[in-house]
Amino acid sequence: MTEEFKVIIPARLGSTRLPGKMLLDIGGKPLLQHVYIAACKSNADQILIATDDQQICNTAKAFGAECVMTSVAHTSGTDRLAEVVEKLGFPDETVIVNVQGDEMGMPAELINQVATLLINCPAEKIATLCEEMSDEGEINNPNVVKVIFNKNNAAIYFSRLPVPWHKQGLAQQYFRHIGLYAYRAGFLKEYSQLPRCELEQRESLEQLRALYHGINILVEEARSSSGIGIDTEDDLNRARQQYKSIKKP
Repeated sequence: MTEEFKVIIPARLGSTRLPGKMLLDIGGKPLLQHVYIAACKSNADQILIATDDQQICNTAKAFGAECVMTSVAHTSGTDRLAEVVEKLGFPDETVIVNVQGDEMGMPAELINQVATLLINCPAEKIATLCEEMSDEGEINNPNVVKVIFNKNNAAIYFSRLPVPWHKQGLAQQYFRHIGLYAYRAGFLKEYSQLPRCELEQRESLEQLRALYHGINILVEEARSSSGIGIDTEDDLNRARQQYKSIKKP
C-alpha cells in the first residue's frame, strides 16, 4: 500500500466576510504563502495551488508554488479539486489532501494524519479531523463548524449550530470540525457530479452533500492543535498577533 499523497490548496479571491483574504498580509507574507509553507513541511510528494484568479496565481508563482488555473464557475473548493484531478490525470486511488487556503498555521502533523487515516482505510473515500472544544463562545459561534460521529468514527452530521443539544444534567462533549480533508481522486470526480442538497445549502457546508448521498466521512481526533481558520477581521488580527509573538526574539 502506497503512503504517498498530494496536497491541493484551493484559493479564490472573493470572500463575503473578508474580501481578498488570501492575499492579505500577515507578517510580511500573504495568508496563502503561510498556508503553502505549512503544507511544504508535510510528507506530500506534490503541493499545488488551485485558483480561478490570475492575481492569486501570479502571487503563488512568485513565492515558488506550482499553480493550476481552474474554472470561475465552481461553487466549492472540492469542485475545484475535482477539476485539477481531471486536468492532471491523477489515478483514481491517489490520495489528495485538501488544505484550505485560509487555514493559517495548519501543522504538517495533521496533514500527514488525515492522509494516513485514508491510506489505511482503502474502502473509504473521505477522511477529516476534529478537536474537542469547551469554550462557550466557540460552541455558539456559527463560524465554528461542529461535528458528531458514531462509534466507528464515521460522521453523523456537521452543523454551524451547537450539536448535540445540551440536556441539563448530562455531561456534554463538543467537537470542532477542522477544515482538512483527504479524498481519493476517483471520488472527487464522482463528487463533482452529485447534485447539491438542501442541507448543504442551508448550512453552507459542502461536506453535507456527501453525507446526504450516503457516503461515509471518516473522522479522527487531531493529534495536535490546528491552526487559525481566517474568516473574519477578528480572525485576521488574531493571526497577526500570534505570528508577531512567535517571531519575537
